[in-house]
Amino acid sequence: MKITFVMTNAGTSGGTRVIATHARELIARGHDVRVFSTPPPPPGFRRTVSSLLRRRGRPPVWKVGESFLDGTGVPHKVFPTFRRLTDRDLPDADVVVATWWQTADWVARLSNRKGAKAFFIQHYENWGGDPRLVDAAWRLPLHKIVISRWLADLARSAFGDQNVSRVLNSVDMNLFNAPPRGRQSKPTVGLLYNTIWFKGCTIALQAIELARKSVPDLQLICFGEKPVDPNMPLPPGAQYIMKPPHESIREIYAQCDVWLCGSRSEGFHLPPLEAMACRCPVVSTKVGGPMDIVQEGRNGYLVEVDDPAALADRLIRVLGFSESRWREMSDAAYATACGYTWKDASILMERALEAAIARSRP
Repeated sequence: MKITFVMTNAGTSGGTRVIATHARELIARGHDVRVFSTPPPPPGFRRTVSSLLRRRGRPPVWKVGESFLDGTGVPHKVFPTFRRLTDRDLPDADVVVATWWQTADWVARLSNRKGAKAFFIQHYENWGGDPRLVDAAWRLPLHKIVISRWLADLARSAFGDQNVSRVLNSVDMNLFNAPPRGRQSKPTVGLLYNTIWFKGCTIALQAIELARKSVPDLQLICFGEKPVDPNMPLPPGAQYIMKPPHESIREIYAQCDVWLCGSRSEGFHLPPLEAMACRCPVVSTKVGGPMDIVQEGRNGYLVEVDDPAALADRLIRVLGFSESRWREMSDAAYATACGYTWKDASILMERALEAAIARSRP
């Protein structure tokens, strides 16, 4: 197949990593894959005013920088400005794949020469734009390819699309792994630090505070993309690593006895699976991704969204396990990560793209 991916902001986000991995694996399977991207839209009036009111200065304008597509061997063309990509910009292909709600509209307007039209959905993106426009993108006649059961259920229940392909994410075991290990000398919890509301970091930090009442020597280790926000401080003694090199993130996971996710909404959320690959059990809210990989009581625990007390209870439970019981959960987490590879995912992606082509035929 000749396959075109259409992106904005092809940088170092988890979503870009997923697309880059699929593109690389599809090329390995003999397909002709090309990626075309633009910068994200410039910061609008509301975002600029909000940033200034919070005394954060003007939001930065995107510049071409490092991308997970770099060094993959995937042909990637970056357009200099954010604009709708048209027939003139893209090659003829068998299938063309939108990767964001704005690009879904672009793809829908392309001629049939550019290929059957698909929409690779990694989140319900109403947090990243006008919810009415996001919903309109979901209603476009594009074949949906989603990365979690939650997104597939949403497509069916909210948008009436019964023909959805589900392609779960995997994890690069060459990048994320750890040998069999025991618990840390002091109970240690890991957390991805992010100030975006739906990431639920405030909920996770509340859970840490509650858990410390029962486990007073609990240690917290975090990493993130930006400095710690004074409005969302970390507890005393927490270790924070900003922008760690990708190859060293596994060392962070491997220092943890349990990985914590307090998110309110996720399309998939890679860190819990990456932590599992480093033999770390997971305690998470019921969001996309963890709901697909966490097996209750075997490799971790799931609780309802916005329930820090329940998160704290499960943290205390895992940290209170005997050494042998903890190792059982650690080994089960590792087995989960090993049990489904990116090659498995690429086969499913290939079938999903074939389904998009089949749906496009009269």
